[in-house]
Amino acid sequence: MAALQAPGAPAVNGTFWLQPGSASTSAAHYDALMLAVTIMLAIAALAVLLAIAWMSWRYRRASRVERGHAPTNAARLEWSWLLALVLVFLCAFAWAAYDFASLYRPPRDAMPVFVVARQWMWKLEHANGRREIGELHVPLGQPVQLTMTSQDVIHSFFVPAFRLKADVVPGRYTTLWFTATKAGEYRLFCAEYCGTDHAGMLGRIVVMPPAAFAHWLAQGGQAPDMAARGFELFRRNGCSGCHDARSTVHAPDLTGLLGRQVHLQDGRTVLADPAYLRDAMLLPDKDVVAGYAPIMPSFAGQLTEEDILALIEYIRATGDADVHTR
Repeated sequence: MAALQAPGAPAVNGTFWLQPGSASTSAAHYDALMLAVTIMLAIAALAVLLAIAWMSWRYRRASRVERGHAPTNAARLEWSWLLALVLVFLCAFAWAAYDFASLYRPPRDAMPVFVVARQWMWKLEHANGRREIGELHVPLGQPVQLTMTSQDVIHSFFVPAFRLKADVVPGRYTTLWFTATKAGEYRLFCAEYCGTDHAGMLGRIVVMPPAAFAHWLAQGGQAPDMAARGFELFRRNGCSGCHDARSTVHAPDLTGLLGRQVHLQDGRTVLADPAYLRDAMLLPDKDVVAGYAPIMPSFAGQLTEEDILALIEYIRATGDADVHTR
């Protein structure tokens, strides 16, 4: 399951492997963790088997070994064995938790890609406005950050060669990042049953050398980038009539909002991340900003998920307090 010629194609040489081909920086970390856990389990299983074999031989029926005076208390042995297992488990847990958490700490130079899943396709868009369906082109050796949501049901973005899998949930944003380490084509699956044609929800990740990717990205036509499209939506839907600094309506200023702390009427403080901005558009009465009346209408049913992501990118373009809120 390494480099492929097309999504869904069989392995190049048909050879069986315990692990699919590794093609990202995160894959090496997870492979090392899996190997370490497998070795520990094998050592434990071997120790138990050897103990069973030795006891079976030593205390066989024909053996004259002394069977009397069997110990009735082995607290020291039991506690030692229990604490050793707990320590090994905690070490493995800490290792796995560190690697898992690193998926949500993208580098500052990560290239943003926006993913909308729907029955039964993957719709992807780059920051410059170039769109793809069922495939994603990325540069070799450059971090890529995915911001994902679903238009209908729960899907799961799964790239075995990158060791990446994350649920894509309607009404929420899921973020992941990766750095591809080998040029080629790699399978993209939906790993969550999502309906009749779930098995056909296939795609591919195309990893290209940086120069070739830059050329490919520039061939996307004359479509406006996401921030420009978001600005057009901002004007077309009347948002500028209230949120523009020159407006006479008393509404929060959105300049540099993304990544800031927002104080609400009920006394809470929330982070203005993409999820907060999405809720502000669709559920404006949920988190009302302190000092403002709850007069904003809901845009539920008027904005698609692609529209919402474009509006968020426009707000990001006005100033970003923290790029890690992507």
